[in-house]
Amino acid sequence: ALVKLYQTTQEQKYLDFAYWLLEERGHGHGTMGDEGKWDPVYYQDIVPVRQLTDISGHAVRCMYLYCGMADVAALKNDTGYIAAMDRLWDDVVHRNMYITGGIGSSHDNEGFTEDYDLPNLDAYCETCASVGMVLWNQRMNQLTGDSKYIDVLERSLYNGALAGISLGGDRFFYVNPLESKGDHHRQEWYGCACCPSQLSRFLPSIGNYIYASSDDALWVNLYIGNTGQIRIGETDILLTQETDYPWDGSVKLTISTSLPLEKEIRLRIPNWCKTYDLSINGKRINVSEEKGYAVIKDWKSQDVIALDMDMPVEIVAADPHVKENFGKRAIQRGPLVYCMEEIDNPVYFDQIQLSPSTTFQTAFVSDILNGIKTIKTNGRAQSDTFIPYYAWDNRKAGKMRVWIPYNG
Repeated sequence: ALVKLYQTTQEQKYLDFAYWLLEERGHGHGTMGDEGKWDPVYYQDIVPVRQLTDISGHAVRCMYLYCGMADVAALKNDTGYIAAMDRLWDDVVHRNMYITGGIGSSHDNEGFTEDYDLPNLDAYCETCASVGMVLWNQRMNQLTGDSKYIDVLERSLYNGALAGISLGGDRFFYVNPLESKGDHHRQEWYGCACCPSQLSRFLPSIGNYIYASSDDALWVNLYIGNTGQIRIGETDILLTQETDYPWDGSVKLTISTSLPLEKEIRLRIPNWCKTYDLSINGKRINVSEEKGYAVIKDWKSQDVIALDMDMPVEIVAADPHVKENFGKRAIQRGPLVYCMEEIDNPVYFDQIQLSPSTTFQTAFVSDILNGIKTIKTNGRAQSDTFIPYYAWDNRKAGKMRVWIPYNG
C-alpha cells in the first residue's frame, strides 16, 4: 500500500517508510504485549529480510511480505532483496508448493512446517495464499522478465485460487485440500472472512495479469479471450485475443496500433507446452525463445498472430521426497490439474488406479459444471472420469482426490 502511495504521489516518504518497515524485521523488536509470546518464525521475524533463505510461518503473511519486498526492490534496485527472493522462491516452489499452486500445508499455523510436508487430506492451502502467489509471482516476472514466474502464477490462479469459489459465486473455500472424504464443503461466509473478500477483489482484477509492457516489448503472459487497450507514449494499442484456453491450446492475437510501434511481441510458452506452432497471417514462422517467451520482432499493425500449443493429458509424479504421494500420480492437461469425484466414479472409487498402459480421451461436456473438458481413462473394463480440480464440490457430496494410486 505504501509503495502504491509513493507511485501515485511521488512522495519519497512513503517509499522510505515501506523500506523501514521491512528493515525492522529480524532484530528482536516483535512483541505480543498482553496477548502472549511472540513467535518470530510464525511472523517472519527471525532474521532480517535480506538474510531469508527458507519460507516459514504463516503462508498468507509470507506472500504479502514478499510482495512488499519485490515492490521496494524494484524501486530501489536492491540486489540484497532480490537475492533473498530468489532463494525464497526456490524454497517455496520446489519444496513447499502443491501441484495446485497452493501453499501452506498446516492447519496449526496456517502455513509451513518442514520441506516436502504436503499432506492431501489435511492440506490447508488457504485460498488467500494462492491469490498471494499470483500477486508475488507477477512482481517477480516484472523484475526479471522470466516466464517461470507466470507459470506458477497461472498454476495458482486456475487451481489454487479458482477452487476457492463455487461456480455459482456464492460459496467459498477457506481451506483447499487435495483429497476429501465427502465432508469438506464451501460455505456462504466465515467468521474470518478474508477469503471471500479476497476473491471479490481478485477475480475482477485478472485482466491486469494478461499483458505487460517494457521499454522494448509487449508481453503476452496469459491466454484469455479478451480485448484490451494500452497507451504507451503517444501510441494507442488495441489487443484482441480469441481462444478457448484453457480447454484448447489455440490462440489468435490481433494487435492494432494508432502509430507504428517499435517493440517486440513476447508470447509466453507455458512450461507444460512441449511443442507449438507459430504463424503470422497464416504463414508459419520460426522465432527465438528467451526466458520462456517466443520473441516476435517483425510484425505490423493488424497482423494476426496464431499460437497453437499441443495440449496432451499428462501423468505427473510428485517429487520423491513427498512421502504422501509415493506410488501415486496426478493428471494435468494444460494449466489445469484434474481430480476424481465419487459422483462420476461411484463404483470402486477407492480401488481406482492408473498405470503405464492407461490412455485418455478428452471431451467437452456442456451440461455439467458450467461446461468443462472431462478426461476419461481407457484400457479397463470401466472408464474413470476426471474433472478440473477447481470445479469439485459443486454437485452431490462425495469423495474426491487429486493423487491416484499408480500401478507401475
